[in-house]
Amino acid sequence: MSSIQLGHPWPLGAAITARGVNFSLVAPAATRVELLLFARGSSPEPFRIIPLDARHRSGDHWHVEVEGIGEGTCYGYRVYGPLMPGGHGFTPSKVLLDPCARAISGWDVYRRRDAIGAIPNTASCLKGVVTERDRFDFVAAPRPRHSWQTTVIYELHVGGLSRGQGSPVAAEHQGSLLGVIDALPYLRSLGVTALELLPVMAFDPQDAPHGRQNYWGYSPLSWMAPHQGYLVGDDPLAGRQQVRQLVTACHQAGMEVLLDVVYNHTSEGNQDGPTLSWRGLADHLYYHQNSRGDYQDVTGCGNTIAANRPLVRRLLLESMRCWALELGIDGFRFDLGIALSRGEELAPLDQPPLFEEIEADPELSDLKLVSEPWDCGGLYRLHDFPARRMGTWNGRFRDDVRRFWKGDDSLCWSMAQRLSGSPDLYGGKPAKAGRSITFITAHDGFTLADLVSYGVKHNLANGEDNRDGDNHNNSWNHGVEGPCSDPQISELRNRQIRNLLGTLLLAPGVPMLLMGDEVRRSQGGNNNTWCQNNPLGWMHWRPDDDDQALHQFVSRLVGLRRRLEGLLNPESPHADTPPSRPGERDLIWREWHGLELLQPDWGSWSHSLAWSLHDLRHGPLLWCGMNAYYQPMTFKLPEPSEGWLRLIDTGQIAGEELLVSPQPLNAETAALQGRSLMLLVAPHLIEATGL
Repeated sequence: MSSIQLGHPWPLGAAITARGVNFSLVAPAATRVELLLFARGSSPEPFRIIPLDARHRSGDHWHVEVEGIGEGTCYGYRVYGPLMPGGHGFTPSKVLLDPCARAISGWDVYRRRDAIGAIPNTASCLKGVVTERDRFDFVAAPRPRHSWQTTVIYELHVGGLSRGQGSPVAAEHQGSLLGVIDALPYLRSLGVTALELLPVMAFDPQDAPHGRQNYWGYSPLSWMAPHQGYLVGDDPLAGRQQVRQLVTACHQAGMEVLLDVVYNHTSEGNQDGPTLSWRGLADHLYYHQNSRGDYQDVTGCGNTIAANRPLVRRLLLESMRCWALELGIDGFRFDLGIALSRGEELAPLDQPPLFEEIEADPELSDLKLVSEPWDCGGLYRLHDFPARRMGTWNGRFRDDVRRFWKGDDSLCWSMAQRLSGSPDLYGGKPAKAGRSITFITAHDGFTLADLVSYGVKHNLANGEDNRDGDNHNNSWNHGVEGPCSDPQISELRNRQIRNLLGTLLLAPGVPMLLMGDEVRRSQGGNNNTWCQNNPLGWMHWRPDDDDQALHQFVSRLVGLRRRLEGLLNPESPHADTPPSRPGERDLIWREWHGLELLQPDWGSWSHSLAWSLHDLRHGPLLWCGMNAYYQPMTFKLPEPSEGWLRLIDTGQIAGEELLVSPQPLNAETAALQGRSLMLLVAPHLIEATGL
């Protein structure tokens, strides 16, 4: 039998040593701990139980070194201690998953319901698996390190991207991390620079209504282990290497990889939920609770992680370092990230210790960090988000752009703010580079095709009588709900898609595209496909001619943004007035217009807006008109010294709305069709940028 040593409190989790494996577990209030070793993930009973007494405890950490075992060992814990207020907490009948396990086994026997109540779940529990902790090879695949100014994000679901009829991905790779590699040529054709993956940390597919599965993954079981459902093969040890393969391929293709991480809650739900890991180890440590032991929930998922506490912060930082340094990930998007800024009694903190520690860690200093600035408890902090390096999702950009092109009143002033970097939302100044993530659609909500095809959500397939999902979508079906054979309605919908995408990619900020929007992927009006692992949640791989025309438009639009990034997304915001000193000949300023030059109409009735960029050396550089009115409008143009070239006109037929060879426009006015967008540039920009 393997020899037992006292072990060490660091590193956390299971770490291979020269003699075997060192195990370290945080359980401050525990009175006794047992380490259970299993022959395999499906074993109904452990082959060895190792009791840990006070000699194996250092402060809040329980530890032991077991000689003669190594990589691939399956293990779990039983933890003993007093019941907490509310009658929950330690449940020694449950086998607990190590929060620091970097791989998980036992999926074939796992039953979530067995983790509820007092009945033992040994035969149906998940087990941690001992793995290597090697660092990612940044020499072979260095981080691309794109600046925020040049970044274009593509949000995708790993399981859904490579699935769907017509998928170019090999059948054995569909729905997997490796399947994303097979799809990289397609993603490169769009010109995006960063992939944002919906949760790939291990989550519980069984955390869903009966007959459905949790598909999106916002139900974390582990913050360290890759999700088994995204792996090719059954070997849990292969997961980390498959993540590295994906990241390596992306880096070598010039793309960064960002992870959507769910640190604000876990799959254990409220006090009536299953005891899987954190609850059985340190219930009152990990979760915000009141004096009665009731869980305090600002996430909408039954519990809220107490990220203000030192031991919890240590675990979250260990997770980030695991994915960034061992697996090569380039950044993180924090789901409901502002919830991580709450302190005791859920009080918002201006200097959240978790964010301070993230920003103080030199090995995390080159990561891209993004967060949702809201949580379900009403906290919303955009310009004053309490982290210096954190970008935030600009939800007002999404809402105002949707409403403008839908034809709502009183939107021209708000649109001007969004097109200027949202100074009204960021303390009176345009958002700094990397602070504002702009988007029209995201995973939670309508796809772009559905946004212009449905007036209301259609979520009956989710089994909640259409109660789930947001009711305030700012969508418009253009006269017919859902699919339509009327050519005029179809043409208008296609034009509106281009108007929305054009606005997104011509505006300052960090634009994010949703998987499949470039080929009009539809979810049949379902705006919350969190439990739809079927064609509703999969990629659209059989594009028709209109879909292919839109794909061409998007790829050209992304390329246009890249070539004009200094104008469209400057490192420093453009001035509002011409320079007053002769030495500022290269200073660029913005002017606002309506149908008449320098006379923007901010009235509630106005649905048209134009803007232009100028410098003293060349005069007018660029002019953009946006007509959200249903009738054509004629705009007066600034007079450039060389005339204008038309780059974009969404009023043209598909395929001619963004031409490879810009067309001259020698006129004092520009006629914009109803609900259309036009972009004109000075000829010298074509020569300078290679457009």
